[in-house]
Amino acid sequence: MTKRYKTLDIADAETLIAEKQPMILDCRDLKDYKAGHLDNALHVHEGLKEALVIRGNKQRSLLIYCYYGHASEHLAEFFSDFGFQDVYSLAGGYASWKETQQMQAH
Repeated sequence: MTKRYKTLDIADAETLIAEKQPMILDCRDLKDYKAGHLDNALHVHEGLKEALVIRGNKQRSLLIYCYYGHASEHLAEFFSDFGFQDVYSLAGGYASWKETQQMQAH
């Protein structure tokens, strides 16, 4: 079965953010989200998932990330199954994003 979401590396995710202003979803624990997250990212909880499925704009791009890129794939598949057309999972997750940001800062 073909997956209906795409996996992006950090560079492609940065391009997506700049060009499409996707809704960014962080599916890590709340304490980790509070400790640091991508700009404009929303913390995913059951209420948000339900609200997006019922009333979300299914044409808007979604960029989903977790710690290392595994849980976000499951959530990307979940939203794709509910009709979201343009869904992305961040390869390497927040750990990879943070590492890239630190390297770019030096």
